[in-house]
Amino acid sequence: MPKTVFYISDGTAITMEVLGHAVLSQFDTEFAQRTWPFVDTRERAVEIRERIDRIFTETGERPIVFYSIVSDEIRQIILSSHGFCHDVIESVIAPLSEELQMAPHPTLHRTHGLNQRNVARYDERIAAIDYALAHDDGLSLRHLEQAQVILIGVSRCGKTPTSLYLAMQFGLRVANYPFIADDMDRLALPPALREQRGKLFGLTINAERLSNIRNERRNASTYASLRQCRLELSEVEALYRRLRIPYLDTTNYSVEEIATRLMDTLGIDRRIF
Repeated sequence: MPKTVFYISDGTAITMEVLGHAVLSQFDTEFAQRTWPFVDTRERAVEIRERIDRIFTETGERPIVFYSIVSDEIRQIILSSHGFCHDVIESVIAPLSEELQMAPHPTLHRTHGLNQRNVARYDERIAAIDYALAHDDGLSLRHLEQAQVILIGVSRCGKTPTSLYLAMQFGLRVANYPFIADDMDRLALPPALREQRGKLFGLTINAERLSNIRNERRNASTYASLRQCRLELSEVEALYRRLRIPYLDTTNYSVEEIATRLMDTLGIDRRIF
C-alpha cells in the first residue's frame, strides 16, 4: 500500500507540494498524496485531523503530514492528529532567523496572495500569459520585438507547454513558431524571425517519441509517420546548426527542465512570481 501524504496549508499549499515532492522524490516508493489548501478554520482543521486519524486506524501507519499554518490554534489541531507532522517552512525559518538576527512575522497568504507590493508583478505575469496565447503556434508574428524568447521547432515538440510555463512561472513573454511539412523543401526563417535572431531557441525531439505523440492526435497519418518525423527533425536540426541557433532535445526532459535549461543557456535571470 502506498504511504499516505497530506499537504496542508492555510494558503494555496503550492509551496508545501513543491517542497514535499522534492523531499519524497528521494525515496524509492509510492505515495498517495492529497492536498488541503485554505485550512484557516477550526472546522476544516478538525475534518482533516479526523481523516488523518482514520487512515492511521485503518492501516496502522502514521500518514506523513507536511504543513504550514500561521494560526497556532489551527496548527495545534493538526499536530494533535496521529500523523507524522513536519513544518517544512519552520525548519528553515528558525536557523535563518538566528542568522539574520531578526524575528519572522508570519502573514496569511503572503507567498501566493495578491497585495499592494506584488500587484504590478502579477499584472506583468498575466500580460505574459496573454502574449504567449496570442503568439502560440505562429498565430501572430506581430510585436515580436516585445518577446523575450521565441521558440521554434516542428509540430508537437513541446513549444506550447514550454511557452505557457515560462509565462506563468517567470512572467516571460514567449512566442513560438512551428515548422510544418510544407516548409521542408526550402526551410528558412521567416523575415520576422530573422529580425529577432538573438531571441530564438530551438526545440527538437527523438523521432520515435514525436511519432508516438503525433499518433495520439492523428493516428496512422503521414503527419505521424516515423519517416515524416525523421525528415522534419533532420531538416530543422540542420537549420539550427547552420544558423547557430541554440537548441535542446526535449525527449527526456519535463517542461520544468526544458524551461530551466533554456533560461540558463540564454542567460535569462529567473524571477519567481
